[in-house]
Amino acid sequence: MKLKAFGDLITVNSVEALKLVAKKLNGNYTILGLGANQVLVEKATLPYIKLNFPFEKKSLESLQTEYSLPASLAISTLTAHAIKFNIKGWEVFTGIPATLGGAVFMNAGTNLGEISTLVKSVKFVDKNGELKSINLTESMFSYRKNLFLTKGDILVEVTLTHLGVDQTISSKIKEYLYWRTTTQPLTEKTCGCTFKNLSKDQSAGRLIDKVGLKGFQFKGLKISNKHANFIENRGDVATFSDFTYFANMIKEELYINYGILFELEIQY
Repeated sequence: MKLKAFGDLITVNSVEALKLVAKKLNGNYTILGLGANQVLVEKATLPYIKLNFPFEKKSLESLQTEYSLPASLAISTLTAHAIKFNIKGWEVFTGIPATLGGAVFMNAGTNLGEISTLVKSVKFVDKNGELKSINLTESMFSYRKNLFLTKGDILVEVTLTHLGVDQTISSKIKEYLYWRTTTQPLTEKTCGCTFKNLSKDQSAGRLIDKVGLKGFQFKGLKISNKHANFIENRGDVATFSDFTYFANMIKEELYINYGILFELEIQY
């Protein structure tokens, strides 16, 4: 197998192919997922890996007690399934623009909860190209991160459970999706929330708004008027360096005003 070393996008269509790629590159790669919470450098020094595993749609044609699904599956597909069968617990990842693997990797969640409450086990390929599996508990996660993967590990399959059926879940998900569209700039070019919230009472967006930065612009980047924890790309001219400078400026303003050092939720 011949692989170029710098700046390539490698799309992998099977676990066997991924094992070969991981072993060949020995952990020297970046997993792209949907790229929804990532800001990419102008010139990559490592290849990006994007998973595109086959998915049997019939596995979601009926309600099951648990689901073993490819990590490359979009969360939106699972949300549609939750609406159809009123699956309790799956409302926690409503509206998250991610693959299942990406959501588990960063313990994605909403105001309704986190995906860690639903993950039973995972399979992953390590940097040596070996396929491994691990049973999980909530203690193996923390806020917006996992505590079980190491550098080079790539999730390939996730087994999800749920909390039964609740006939109110469908309307709850739809109401939450509507709330997100009215309070977040989902139609703009963003990478999601810029900073991790400390708590519901100390959310980054609320504190950025209180500082008076909502709507502030820099080189085509703008702090969203809808939600101050989102940075919109308005002009397609901003660079990676512009974004990091702007994000650091916001971070410094929060520290100066509140004495709080916010952590980035996005990945550079």
